[in-house]
Order: sequence, then C-alpha cells, then structure tokens
Amino acid sequence: MTEPVIVGVSYRRLRVIEDDRGAVLHFFRSDSPDFTTFGEVYFSEVLPGAVKGWRRHRRQTQRYVVPTGRVRVALYDDRDDSPTRGTRHAYELGRPDSYALLTIPPLIWYAFGTLGDRAALVANCADIPHDPTESESTPIDRGPIDYVW
Repeated sequence: MTEPVIVGVSYRRLRVIEDDRGAVLHFFRSDSPDFTTFGEVYFSEVLPGAVKGWRRHRRQTQRYVVPTGRVRVALYDDRDDSPTRGTRHAYELGRPDSYALLTIPPLIWYAFGTLGDRAALVANCADIPHDPTESESTPIDRGPIDYVW
C-alpha cells in the first residue's frame, strides 16, 4: 500500500493470477483492512475520451478497481477539518501495471476518465447502497476544482 497523499484515501495493489487461459483478478474481501460494511457493487463503463465527475458523497465510501481498460481518477480534498485540505492528486488504475483498489472516503471530490483508445470498466464496491440524496456533483469543466484533463 502506498502512503496516502490525501488523508483517508488508500491505494492498495491487488493480486492478479494469470496463465495462458486468462486471469483471476482479486477485488475485495471482508478481511481486507479497507472493509467496513457492504452496500452494493456496480460497474461504470467509461468510453474513450470521456470523463465522469466531479462528484462527492456525504456518507458513502467508494472502492474502485479497473479490471478492463485504464482510467485516471482525480481527487480533490476541500474538507474544512482536513490536514490535506486543498490537495489534488491523481491515480492511474488498470492493467497491466496498476491493478489496485482505490478507496475514497466521504467528502472527497472525484472524477475519472479513460486513458487510451478503448473503453474502461470501473467496478465499485460501495459501503452503503446508492442514495441520490447523499451526493452532489459539479460539471467537469466548471466549479471549484481546477484540474486539466
């Protein structure tokens, strides 16, 4: 696991077991240090050149892995009480060299976009079921977050 650049965010490399038939890609286990509770699992397809975000959740923790394709996940911390307030950081996720679990705690702004010329699949194992009233979003090209895609 790498040291967090933003307090509460974690990046943990995951195991890939490959042979000539394909691969087994580990994702998430109940005995993982990042596990708290289970809410739902969903997949988000991101087409080449697309960016999804900015979004943040008030209560929900995001747990992202990218089994297909590659994405850049950009984060911004504007929590009032955070020692990393004002910090921006980006992670690249996907195979072959960055298959990892990125855990994003509540109140961190995030966005993600594809890298390369093929679609990517982002899997999320959130800690609570989706509730549209507990999140907020702002357009990718406007708002308080200055980030160049």
